[in-house]
Amino acid sequence: MSASAWLFFIAAATLEVGGDAIIRKGLRGGALTQIVAGFVMLGCYGLAVNLVRWDFSRLLGVYVAVFATIGVLCGRFVFRESIPGSTWLGLAVVILGGLIIQFGQGFRS
Repeated sequence: MSASAWLFFIAAATLEVGGDAIIRKGLRGGALTQIVAGFVMLGCYGLAVNLVRWDFSRLLGVYVAVFATIGVLCGRFVFRESIPGSTWLGLAVVILGGLIIQFGQGFRS
């Protein structure tokens, strides 16, 4: 995977997680401006993730692993949530799936 693909995936995941977090905060605090800002961020995520020119299934398959990682890390370090071991294990499974999607084509016979 190229460095630019990683940058687009990280930017997209940050926009998606951040947009969702801002909408969540706006809904709980009644701030319409935060909800709108979250919508804008989610729209930008859609653009960023699709700048990587891969087959759609491969694109989103690998992206899910990046998104899940950033989502769990955001929950832990931004929202100060206690992440159970089962979530870390599940994240490892998701990352393994992303790696299989990314590199599995090399195992064709």
